[in-house]
Amino acid sequence: MSVFVLDASVVLKWFVPEVHSDAARRLLDAPHQYLAPDLLFPEAGNAIWKKVRRGELTAVEAQRLVADLSRVAVDTIATRGLVADAYALASATGQSVYDSTYVALAVRLETRLITADDRLEKALAAHPMIAVHVRTIQTFGA
Repeated sequence: MSVFVLDASVVLKWFVPEVHSDAARRLLDAPHQYLAPDLLFPEAGNAIWKKVRRGELTAVEAQRLVADLSRVAVDTIATRGLVADAYALASATGQSVYDSTYVALAVRLETRLITADDRLEKALAAHPMIAVHVRTIQTFGA
C-alpha cells in the first residue's frame, strides 16, 4: 500500500461535483493510505463556506458536507510539527504557508502531494527538488 498526501482541493471533489471529481473519486477505490495535515478540515470547511456565499451550495447542503468531512478516509498529522518546514518552503517558493504545509508533509514522508491546484504544481515546477513531491489529480496515475 502506498502513502500519499491529499489536500483539501482533492477531498472536496469527493463530495462536490467539480472538474476532475471523477479522478478524485477513483482514489477512494485505490489501495492507498491518505494523509494530510490537520489543516485539511478548516481549509475544506472554508471552501464549503465560500461555495455557500457564492450560491453554489445551500446552507443545508453545506452543513451535511461539513459533517461528512469528519468521516473522510484521510488520516491527519498535526501541523505544529510541520510549520517550520512549511515556512521554509513558503519562503523558498513564494507559495503560502498553508499550501506549503501539505508539501512539507509529502517531503517529510518522501511521497507525493496529490492536489487539484494546477497553480501550485506550476509554481513549484521551478523548484525541481520540491516539484517531484507534487502531482495534480488529473495527472496522478497517468
